[in-house]
Amino acid sequence: MKIPLKYTVRNFKTRLLTTGITVAGITLVVFVFAAVLMMAHGIDKTLVATGSPDNVIIARKAATGEISSIVVNSDAAILFTLPHIAKTSDGRPLATSDVVVIINLEKTSGGLSNLTVRGVSPQAFTIRPQVKIVEGRIFRQGAREIVVGDAVARRYTGTKVGGQISFGGDKWTIVGRFEAGGSGFDSEVWGDSEQLQDAFNRRGGYSTVTLRLDDPKAYSEFKAAFDREQRLQQFEPKSEQQYYAEQSEAMSLFIRILGIFITVIFSAGATIGAMITMYAAVANRTVEIGTLRALGFRRRSILTAFLMESMLLSIIGGLIGIACASVLQFFSISTLNFGSFSELEFSFAMSPGIVVASLLFAAGMGFIGGFLPSVQASRLNIVNALRAG
Repeated sequence: MKIPLKYTVRNFKTRLLTTGITVAGITLVVFVFAAVLMMAHGIDKTLVATGSPDNVIIARKAATGEISSIVVNSDAAILFTLPHIAKTSDGRPLATSDVVVIINLEKTSGGLSNLTVRGVSPQAFTIRPQVKIVEGRIFRQGAREIVVGDAVARRYTGTKVGGQISFGGDKWTIVGRFEAGGSGFDSEVWGDSEQLQDAFNRRGGYSTVTLRLDDPKAYSEFKAAFDREQRLQQFEPKSEQQYYAEQSEAMSLFIRILGIFITVIFSAGATIGAMITMYAAVANRTVEIGTLRALGFRRRSILTAFLMESMLLSIIGGLIGIACASVLQFFSISTLNFGSFSELEFSFAMSPGIVVASLLFAAGMGFIGGFLPSVQASRLNIVNALRAG
């Protein structure tokens, strides 16, 4: 015979204090576990959103990021002769040759932080339609003017429209603020690429070249033509979305490893708490267990009932922890992006995979914490258990 589930649920009411403490401990651990995964997923999501599947970015093969890549002017000119590049209305390649540099700027919260400044070509706003000016105007080509991302305007001092910031040996006027749909571009400053080249003595070339294909399905043909061009062998083309996704790998992996290591340490305490709760339940219900055995319930049924009780406690704590962690989606934080060595703002992001992983983690704590007490309950001698009353 199987012990009904309502028997397990009824027993929660007999020890509300210990049950509540156990659930609270598991809730805290699952909250931390889910928050860590949400943080890593948020970084991935932010940087993936930075790229477009229609765009191809070309960088030097040995470069670990845009700041360490260089594409000289002559090589950029060769790139624009390749087939399947979309054209503007006047027949020019729909592309942007970007200059990426890092500057230091003071944060509103205090202290200096690295900030990405991107010099772009006039077509940059066309091939990156998620970037939209929401205040002021676009900078003029040939002028020391810049526009700032929404995250920059909120987190750095002196970055409001109409202000000026100093870098590259000159003062740059902020003429606009843009939003980029929560992508990594929100944490950047944009200006004219030629002006950035001049200010940082990089007249010889750019950091990367990003172009729009005339048909996203033509990437294989574009790549084949690229590989045949011997003068471009030191470069590597990638989907812009893939490129920025790879930029997030080191950072998100670091967060996952560090966070899960800390969570596992915390989970040891929660598991011990669950074990103590279940041992107390066995001690308080010795006669009850003997009665169940006398009524014909097998040891296996007793073990299963107590194990399910422990796991149910953990799953309840897990659900509460996930619910608390989901509130984090309304908050944004910033951290140093290992790929660009500059500050990146991102939001915590929940996903079905995180929910499932958190529930499995909670159930695992319940199983480990409840296994030994459940075995003890199932092995109680009927006669001795009944005499204990």
